[in-house]
Amino acid sequence: MRYWPAYLLMFLISCARDSDTIKIKGSDTEVNLAVQLAETFHSDNPEVFVSISGGGSGLGIASLLNGTADMANSSRSINSEEIDLFKKKTVRIDSFIFAQDAIAFVVSDDLPIDSISTKTLALILSGAYKDWSSITSEKLPVNIYGRQSNSGTHDFVKKKLEIAFSPHAKEMNGNAQILEAIKQDNSGIGYVGAGYVIHGGSKGLKVLTVYSGKDKAVSPLNAKMIAAGKYFFQRPLFQYYKSDSYDKVKPFLDFEKGQIGQKIIKEAGYYPVN
Repeated sequence: MRYWPAYLLMFLISCARDSDTIKIKGSDTEVNLAVQLAETFHSDNPEVFVSISGGGSGLGIASLLNGTADMANSSRSINSEEIDLFKKKTVRIDSFIFAQDAIAFVVSDDLPIDSISTKTLALILSGAYKDWSSITSEKLPVNIYGRQSNSGTHDFVKKKLEIAFSPHAKEMNGNAQILEAIKQDNSGIGYVGAGYVIHGGSKGLKVLTVYSGKDKAVSPLNAKMIAAGKYFFQRPLFQYYKSDSYDKVKPFLDFEKGQIGQKIIKEAGYYPVN
């Protein structure tokens, strides 16, 4: 997988008119995949340009609301406060789930742990465990690398574990930055979209298998288990758009649903929607 800065505006031709450009903003989890889809889509539809930028799911939804985006990529469901803001502006929105993602929890190759329970993850990420001695033979400080509060991934993990994140957790700008930080920190732990570690992003890192209760530990890289809905941290990836913009974004949505789009989604390390 190629890594692109989260702030990158990709595939925007400066001379293109707004009517010819579909502007997509939001989730950093989705940004690499969206760039790959946009590249191929534009090759097949040269009259339509697609601009892609990250910044987080919250930013994408806010951009859709203020009219600076035609579509918001979001790795979480729109929340009630955001729905109220659209209602106040009398703006109707629709959504499309175009792929599934799994959250991978990663540590350094040097840390003697391969599998972890959701209960232990909750204790680590909430700050209850200050070092690794309760889990491993190593008495190293636990360093948490996560995302900012406007990130859909941050929100998803927080809700799944029913925790408040440790105030000492380091807030990183994107998935790639989290991976690079842990490669330099043998006592670090972080969470990223599985697509970021499937294609060459896991060198020097270890992707933990995760289990809940007495369930079997599952890897976020196991496509069969994801298809069966067996991984605790799997989720749908959303795209939100204004209802009256449907005709403009429909060609791109149709492309994502089509055979070529689905192939790109799979090859990028994401999972099709069943």
